[in-house]
This record gives sequence, C-alpha cells and structure tokens, in this order.
Amino acid sequence: MTTRGKMSARLGILPLSAVLLLLGTACGTQRAGDAAGPNPDARATPTGVTQPSAPVDSPCPGESAKPSVPSATASASSTVPPTDHYAENHGFRVPIPLHGQSRCDGLAVVSRVTKALEPLRRRGDFVPDHAHDALSGLGYSAAKVQTYEDGPTGVGFLIDLGASPWCVEGTMSRDATKADAFAGYPDGSACQPPKGGH
Repeated sequence: MTTRGKMSARLGILPLSAVLLLLGTACGTQRAGDAAGPNPDARATPTGVTQPSAPVDSPCPGESAKPSVPSATASASSTVPPTDHYAENHGFRVPIPLHGQSRCDGLAVVSRVTKALEPLRRRGDFVPDHAHDALSGLGYSAAKVQTYEDGPTGVGFLIDLGASPWCVEGTMSRDATKADAFAGYPDGSACQPPKGGH
C-alpha cells in the first residue's frame, strides 16, 4: 500500500470513529433525577445545595390557625417518578397559589366577593348580568369582570384585579357561593388559563 493509500484509509477511519462516539453518547431513556447504576439509593448528592422549602403562611386576620401538614401527593411525587404524565403535562393549567400578605389580601377579596353575591344567591337570582353588576359595584372595572351561566341555577365568574392577588374566580349556585384568589397561571400573563402547554 502506498503512503497515499494509507493516508486515505486513516482519514476514512476518523469519520467512522466520530459517528461511533456520538452513537455511544446518544440520548437514552434515563430521566433527570433517575439514579444511574444498579443501586438507586447510592446517588451522589451535591454538597452545599439545599432543596427549596415550601412557603409557610401565617394565619391571616379573621382566619383560624391551621396546622401545616404536607400532603401525601407532594411527598410521593418527589421520590417516585410519575407513571401517568397527565398532571405533569397539564401543570400549566394549575393556578399559582398566593403566599404571605398576598394570600391575606386574596382572602379579603374573596370575602368581599362572597358577601356581594350572597343576596343574589339567597333570592335564587342566577342571571349572569346581575352577578356582573354586583361584582362591578365593588369597584372592579366592568371590563375586567366576566360572568357566565353555569347550568340552569348557577353563575361562574372571573375577576382580573390587575394587582396582587391578581385573579379571583368562583361560582354561585343554590348551595353556596365559592371563590378563590390566585396569582395567575405559570405560562400565562392573565387570569385565563393558557390554551397550549407541554
């Protein structure tokens, strides 16, 4: 073999070696957080890195103190990989909870909204326009208050407050008036749930 032939053979091996190297490091099925190797408990944990703690909320004025117990689903999800990805893929539709003073402000707004709608509920007045007028009467911009029919004896509502607590939504039915304040959605900029997602 001539020197020229040896050089061509060596150059041919170089691209083949690169392809084999890339195939050996290609994406696999292991997810971030999965343990490598046969002993999953032997994962190395970085030093100096702390896990964020869940916010602790003090009781707000007029609220009784509740013990803060982590839910079983929260602790299980941190150690067990999900088998059903519905919750993971639809997390963008879960409202952002309020904490601290914003939570207290949200509870105050919910109380005002509930009190404004209770007279309508007790009368059996489930006309969305009447609920809209009652909510706008609290000083919220009429353009930022949405009401809609929720069955024959129910009204749903959404208020975009434009400031913390940002959003209040709920329903009024024969049984009760329910409302919840939240800070918007993870992938959205307003009080409406985003249309798309992961």
